[in-house]
Amino acid sequence: MMYKGYEGIAEFDEDAHIFSGEVLGLKDVITFQGESVSELEQAFHDSVDDYLEWCSEDGVDPEKPYSGKMLLRFDPNLHRRVAAAAKKKKMSVNKFMEKAAEDELMQG
Repeated sequence: MMYKGYEGIAEFDEDAHIFSGEVLGLKDVITFQGESVSELEQAFHDSVDDYLEWCSEDGVDPEKPYSGKMLLRFDPNLHRRVAAAAKKKKMSVNKFMEKAAEDELMQG
């Protein structure tokens, strides 16, 4: 589910007969629940709206999910090989890794 740039994921608890979800990609924890899909979607929207309102009232910038910046750690030999491969393709290491991730996601 997407709302105002925030992504939510939910699952159904068979024992409690309720959907429970949370907003992905944040340090802050935002959860929501509902007994039907429409109730779940409304609770997701309400939770995001409440979070944004709370941030505004407290003068805090709301977290943005997935800024696009990632810090990755590689074995130095792999790092060297990635840099060399990127250079051969006349790409930055960043673009090379972005393409590699997209290619992997398309396969699978």
